[in-house]
Amino acid sequence: MKKSLSIIALSIIGFGLVSCKKEENKELQNSETIANTLSGDSLPHKTHTSVAGETATPVASNQPLTTVALSESNFDFGTIKKGDKVNHVYEVTNTGKNPLVISEVKPGCGCTAPEFTKDPILPGKKGKITLSFDSSSFDGAVQKFADVYANVEKSPIKLTFNANIQPK
Repeated sequence: MKKSLSIIALSIIGFGLVSCKKEENKELQNSETIANTLSGDSLPHKTHTSVAGETATPVASNQPLTTVALSESNFDFGTIKKGDKVNHVYEVTNTGKNPLVISEVKPGCGCTAPEFTKDPILPGKKGKITLSFDSSSFDGAVQKFADVYANVEKSPIKLTFNANIQPK
């Protein structure tokens, strides 16, 4: 009886692991598809036909590429106290000929909250990306990042910051 219960338990556990692995793979594929779309990788541009036979807008973005200059890509907060909430503004300048569109700023963890210029940044103009960091859950030296998705060739752009967190 114990042997058959063990076999049943192992079967259930094994099925659960296979099931989780399949879900993980689906999530990975979905996130890769989203990342490729946001980063402007070459994807087939699908069009959909409506009932009346009219062609709808392509699914993938046709946003023209531009270039960008950053005031800095890494910032050092230095030594801060545990629990401090700090932020830093990264300045972006559109150095290209087309409007710069920041579609998303995705932080590496939940301790970092982004804010960014949502309107298109015209050529020669500046925009901002602010990263706010909550140090409550950390001790010692930390380095964090956020990926900036925009209509530039090398998207995402990685912004980083570091801090040395001391006890209160």
